[in-house]
Amino acid sequence: MAEEFNISRRDFINGIALGAAAGYTLSPAELLAAAQPNTVYPPGLTGLRGAHPGSFEIAHAVSWANTKFPVPKQQTDATYDLIVVGGGLSGLAAAFRYRQQAGDAVRILVLDNHDDFGGHAKRNEFVVDGRTLIGYGGSQSIDTPSSYSPAARQLLVDAGIEVERFYQYFDRGYFSERKLGNGIYFSQAAYGKDVTAHNVHRIYGNPDKVDMEKYVSTYPLDGASKAALLRLLTSDEDYLQGDSLPVKIDRLSKMSYRDYLLNIVATGTDVYEFYRDTPRGLWGVGFDALSALEAYRMQLPGFEGLGIGELPASGHERDEPYIFHFPDGNAGVARALVRRLVPDSLPGKTMEDLVGAHADYESLDRPGANTRIRLNSTAVDVRHTADQKHVDVTYVTEATTHRVRAKHVIWAGYNAMLPHTCPELPAEQTEAIAYASKVPLVYISVAVRNWRALANLGYSNISVPRPELMHSFGMDFPVSMGDYDFTKGPDEPTILHGTYVPTVPDQGFTAREQHSRGRRKLYEMSYADFETGIVSQLQGALGPGGFDADRDIAGITVNRWPHGYAYEYNELSDPQGFGPENGPHVRGRAQVGRISIANSDASAYAYIDGAFDAAVRAVNEQLKVSE
Repeated sequence: MAEEFNISRRDFINGIALGAAAGYTLSPAELLAAAQPNTVYPPGLTGLRGAHPGSFEIAHAVSWANTKFPVPKQQTDATYDLIVVGGGLSGLAAAFRYRQQAGDAVRILVLDNHDDFGGHAKRNEFVVDGRTLIGYGGSQSIDTPSSYSPAARQLLVDAGIEVERFYQYFDRGYFSERKLGNGIYFSQAAYGKDVTAHNVHRIYGNPDKVDMEKYVSTYPLDGASKAALLRLLTSDEDYLQGDSLPVKIDRLSKMSYRDYLLNIVATGTDVYEFYRDTPRGLWGVGFDALSALEAYRMQLPGFEGLGIGELPASGHERDEPYIFHFPDGNAGVARALVRRLVPDSLPGKTMEDLVGAHADYESLDRPGANTRIRLNSTAVDVRHTADQKHVDVTYVTEATTHRVRAKHVIWAGYNAMLPHTCPELPAEQTEAIAYASKVPLVYISVAVRNWRALANLGYSNISVPRPELMHSFGMDFPVSMGDYDFTKGPDEPTILHGTYVPTVPDQGFTAREQHSRGRRKLYEMSYADFETGIVSQLQGALGPGGFDADRDIAGITVNRWPHGYAYEYNELSDPQGFGPENGPHVRGRAQVGRISIANSDASAYAYIDGAFDAAVRAVNEQLKVSE
């Protein structure tokens, strides 16, 4: 088991008493002492990761309590051509793109507050019984690369990533060949007893009526709820009969799927709750805060008789298989970019040998190098010099403040921090940035010594209605690449991936309001809370297959992201017409002289191409600024 992470003074700074931001009385010196960096190999660390202790204390002091850190009189380094604040995918892509456009001689500094590069694209490693297991702790896959803009697609190619090769590496027949389906776990806490059964969600397929009756009969629901669920799954009734097609679509876009099921279809609460949490991992909320039209797009039941047909995509539909996945998720993309920026940091030349490469973190910030990536460094002040010819960036690292200077700055960190660090930001732009609320989420990696219990039960992945913690968990993507092989059989070790998105459902809150309240919930959880919940869910769901948590769990990494996915506009609660091309984020990303704004927040799109497109735009803006 991973070592328990006990609550400390540092955790209190993280916000266990979140509502008491005004009582944030630690001095800058005390805060500096609290934010000490890790010095070991970051991907191999277990316990509480993601926004790990040491990465957030300074930022929270600046944003919550308006703490001011002294600006050093002396400049730390020689002047850079470009400073990028934020070493996630957008920041790394911006640094890479700038070097491509401006030439190899330019000097670039990338600052990031975490102890690892990649932002949300984090790598998790475990060694179990002598075998190294690789998983992902954040950004998951290269989704629908065929839809990328030409510039974003070229960035992948230039970084050495050829997406077509994943057709060789992703074993699309892996689970079906082993007769592993999708399960559903009803917990004792929520349903009175632990039951693991076959999942009849239409999003996972459409079994025939006989199979549906057989599977539903095993669910711990009363007779009326089982009958209502079967009716929902098999009915072709037009529940909006009498409305024209345009009126139907308009009505569905303006009511939640919750209201549709409870008030139009009259399924009852048990059936609604059966489906409520289905979209959590995609949207960050359940169907109490998403439209019935979105449920239709996701092929959930209740619409067969409405005659709607095909609709324009909402931005989440895929037109090619979801297979473009490194064993470490999009950490593979981050590593590819870092290798281009600092060639000595990762041995090898191909996307395949990236998988097994051991990153040399000492090489990232070498004196004299044209590109330096400085981790454990939190920016606290970004402003132009008096003559407007440079930008000074003050940052905190190793209990000390530093000041660096550049001709150009690209902010590629969390967007909502910019108003707290850049005093030159116009009020209108600050207001626009404040509109969005990032999606809090947790990606959980559990190293197990074998997956015999899943094989015995016949499931590769399990969904959890009315979850206490994870709303889904199961086996990782079956990708074998380079020298790394995905588990071949159930007696070998592997990583189980779990997802937890904290929400506050069925209380009338919009998606943005739930993200804010869910973040509060996340701040109040210790590692011990996560460990207890993870063990309980795995034991309850997999116990019938022979799982023993004490025996089978080899390690746990909890990748906690209070500020996770970029906010994407929600047709149920955001003004009509808001989307990636229009909305407050467009005003929020406006250039401020020699400061441009990248990151997926600036695209209102939580995918790699959102991050890449923002990086390209920011670089192009700065290339037009005269020296």
